[in-house]
Amino acid sequence: MKNVLLVNASPHGHASHAHQLALELTASLHQQYPGLELIERDLGANPLPPIGSDYAHALTTATPLDSPVFESSEVLIREIERSEALFIATPMHNFTVPAALKLWIDYVLRIQRTFSSSAKGKIGLIEDRPVHIVVGSGGFHRGERARQPDFLTVYLRHALNTLGLFDLQFTYLQGLVLGEEAVRATLEEARTLLSHDPLFANLACHQSLSTGVKS
Repeated sequence: MKNVLLVNASPHGHASHAHQLALELTASLHQQYPGLELIERDLGANPLPPIGSDYAHALTTATPLDSPVFESSEVLIREIERSEALFIATPMHNFTVPAALKLWIDYVLRIQRTFSSSAKGKIGLIEDRPVHIVVGSGGFHRGERARQPDFLTVYLRHALNTLGLFDLQFTYLQGLVLGEEAVRATLEEARTLLSHDPLFANLACHQSLSTGVKS
């Protein structure tokens, strides 16, 4: 592995617990792949421009793929294409993805570029690669203490599948507003679960398929 992309959607930037855990995971990958390059896209520190009428019009007309209107979209899509694995660190806002991550998805999920439409539905055009999503939430949306719905997981899974990304793994950090002890507990629980579930276990399979090498 040479490149890994980390998309951080937290407004707290590097202080985000989900982002810090994602960095820990990239550090563990770096031990396996010493030459690994981390490409980081911080959506809070460097907000994406809002989608305007020119972009919306270009999506529904015969606009050349190299048109300047697609410049921001192309930069983000190429970051995915350059990477052999993808991390997404995101909070849950109002039961689903934050606005910053939704905007990133709107830029990378682009008809005739990252997916095509057919009679059978949308077909992803991005080559599959492992994706690990770390989700931070102040409350609980999973397990016995769940008190709110989770639309984030199903939405992200569907959006990433539409790109062509199916090898998805989720880690959840819950109860993050309940104090330092609760934060420590959810982080330790996540680390324990990750220690039993190897990170990007299918990466070798993906690399073999992309190079035509049999494992």
